[in-house]
Amino acid sequence: MPKKMIQRLMPDHQTIKNNKHLKVFGALLHNANLWHLNRRSVSKAFAVGLFFAFIPVPFQMVLAAGLAIIVHANLPLSIALVWITNPLTMPAIFYACYLVGTWIIGVPTRKFAFEASWQWLVESVSTIGPAFIIGCGVLAVLFSFLGFITINSFWRFSVRKEWKKRQQSRD
Repeated sequence: MPKKMIQRLMPDHQTIKNNKHLKVFGALLHNANLWHLNRRSVSKAFAVGLFFAFIPVPFQMVLAAGLAIIVHANLPLSIALVWITNPLTMPAIFYACYLVGTWIIGVPTRKFAFEASWQWLVESVSTIGPAFIIGCGVLAVLFSFLGFITINSFWRFSVRKEWKKRQQSRD
């Protein structure tokens, strides 16, 4: 059942409640509904987490936590899913965002080499920036939607399978 698998992978409640960046939410973090695992809260958590995983801003976890609180998604899962974009996966994911953006707005891809400088960043905003931002937005919405639908469907399938197993064991 998905619930048992997700419970094993979820971070500890107290660790999240004591996170210095999430203290901004104060007493809202004590809402018990943010910690329950059910089909709706987990599906929403996947939507929230995957959405913010593709948004290239600092403090993605805080933004994901804020939206999870608003839509009553499972908070730990929403925050954990943001880490799909981590230092190892970020270059590939954001390059894919750039390619999708160039395809959508119909501009040719440009060759570029990343430099950790303010000048490179300012120049890139005008050259590759629009395609990158559009690609990030499109993939954020796409994967958010796909995550929601996939988890919701998987959860329903698992529950049906368990019910059939119970029925067969009674017969």
